[in-house]
Amino acid sequence: MGISGQTALVTGGGSGIGLGTATLLAADGANVTICGRTEEKLVSAVETISATAAEGVTVNYVVADVTIEDQITHAVSVATGITGTLDICFANAGGSHHLGSIVDADLEQVRATIDLNLIGTFLTIKAASAVMVTQGRGSIIGMSSGAGHFPHRHLWAYGTAKAGIEMMCKYAAEELGGRGVRVNAVQPGIIDDELMAFITAGGKLLDDYLEQTPLGRVGAVDDVAQAVRFLAGPESSWMTGECLAVDGGHQLRRGANYELLFG
Repeated sequence: MGISGQTALVTGGGSGIGLGTATLLAADGANVTICGRTEEKLVSAVETISATAAEGVTVNYVVADVTIEDQITHAVSVATGITGTLDICFANAGGSHHLGSIVDADLEQVRATIDLNLIGTFLTIKAASAVMVTQGRGSIIGMSSGAGHFPHRHLWAYGTAKAGIEMMCKYAAEELGGRGVRVNAVQPGIIDDELMAFITAGGKLLDDYLEQTPLGRVGAVDDVAQAVRFLAGPESSWMTGECLAVDGGHQLRRGANYELLFG
């Protein structure tokens, strides 16, 4: 079993979990297209991915904003153009524009957070599934978060958007299963990457995370990449509608307290 010769699209593939996953998929023989909003970052990422890619694998990039439908549809078209099929889509792009309480939240920051995470994932699933249903197969993986599964104080806008992604993936899995398309998600805990560097560098918030994590360490990018690879490939062929927690057991305790960043 494997993914050699298959074609994959990874959104937000220029850094962090997206880059780590794209690197792993290409090393396992998949043709990989990454997309993101910053071309310079994507060019560097393609070099990194290509350095360990299996022989004969195609690695390329598309500058695309997942919140703009025409752009993500174009990214899917470019990825599909490599072999004429799209076998794997990792809807990874996301982030947070808002951090703080509900009481004094800025509406535009909240909307931007929901748009990037929830709407961006919706548009990615829509574009990818349009190709996959015509070929009768495919695996889509959404990016959730522990914050979308249980409360992390002051991370509510991001967490709410991620909770929406989990439910969207379930709806998509139910709808598309009969047409050969599987939809699952991963739910990372605190990961030592660019996005979380302001936490993993040390401090009260990191201490809080570690106290609530039974395995007692932050995660590595590859921890999540391996989970995505599993959901992408034939090893998980009878799985759909699931959300895999990759968090060192954090979900067994309470969410982190982001209020610690303010005092």
